[in-house]
Amino acid sequence: MLCAEEKLTEMLREGGVDFTATLPCDRIKGLLGLVSRGFFHVPLTREEEGVGICAGAALTGKRPAMFIQNSGIGNMINALLSLTGFYGLPLAVFVSHRGVYKEKIAAQAPMGLKLPGILRGAGIGFTAIDSASDLALVPKILEKVYLKNRIHAFLLSPALWEGSKLKIEGNFLEAGRKRGGPPLAGSFGSPKMVKTLSKNLDRYGILSAIWPFLEEKAVVCNLGFPSRELYHIGHRPSHFYMLGSMGMATPVGLGIALSDTNSSKEVVVIDGDGSLLMNPGTLATAACLSGGKNLTILAVDNGAYGSTGNQPTLTAGCIDLGAVAKGFGLETVKAEGEKELANALGRKTKGPKFIHALALPGNRDVPVIPLGHMEIKREFMEFLRGF
Repeated sequence: MLCAEEKLTEMLREGGVDFTATLPCDRIKGLLGLVSRGFFHVPLTREEEGVGICAGAALTGKRPAMFIQNSGIGNMINALLSLTGFYGLPLAVFVSHRGVYKEKIAAQAPMGLKLPGILRGAGIGFTAIDSASDLALVPKILEKVYLKNRIHAFLLSPALWEGSKLKIEGNFLEAGRKRGGPPLAGSFGSPKMVKTLSKNLDRYGILSAIWPFLEEKAVVCNLGFPSRELYHIGHRPSHFYMLGSMGMATPVGLGIALSDTNSSKEVVVIDGDGSLLMNPGTLATAACLSGGKNLTILAVDNGAYGSTGNQPTLTAGCIDLGAVAKGFGLETVKAEGEKELANALGRKTKGPKFIHALALPGNRDVPVIPLGHMEIKREFMEFLRGF
């Protein structure tokens, strides 16, 4: 008997879907694995980017489908309305509907609960798929999407996957490429490649190495496991843990740095390769607007989306994140071990600096942060007032 992921994949194939674009979510990682293996597949860095790519595919006669988390809808509404909808192009959007069913991350709830109203207000049709029996609704709706050039969102409840024993081994991106996906340079997710670039430090090892140097600095930490690991190593009121909003750690840190006109307060952003790829333009903004010496962006580059199932990012094979930052105008240094990390953090620069910290992929089994978001905010603001 087919599991829910396999049933949905078959429906996509029978519905003529021939172009897919995805961003990771832990709840649909099995589905994403099947999609990347079975269809022409484009791994995205941001949802809005995907709307444009799928619009181009639709203009050539393709039948595109996107697979995202519901938080991503907020990043793509304008593009959906002003591009896909305006030009009457078809797009099926399969949304991992977080925040409404057995959700452990409180930051997922606001968007999850309001999503139906947001879609309704935007005039975008949607269907809730809450159980395996609801999958029967997909084929007819999918047919209308492509025959009548419509946008439609399928809200996939996490309940749909309960009990699934589907296991996807190997490399999602490489599998998609073998099925006819776009040519991508490098060997994605290759452990051999990553190990030759690192000195056997995973993210937790890097955070442990730099922790002593973060005292009395304002620290903004990337969401998910990075924040959990930093809290586990040692909590300080000067740590602002991102609980949601992927891709926003560097913008938040930049805002703090820009607010100090004297550039006397040291601000350190601990970001990741996946998050930085989602908003790379922030690096250009940092280089152009933050002329002081107070901002450090520490990019922990392990070539993986660590908090959503360790799917490989594009830095695993074809993107040099340090070269990207340097190209935007940031003073950049590559650091691979404890000594190099310490030297990089202490290095004086004329402007913002970017530390490209190469790491092995993987997460430590640490609990979620016990602090509420308002408590994190209060402590951090009190620290900044006396900063």
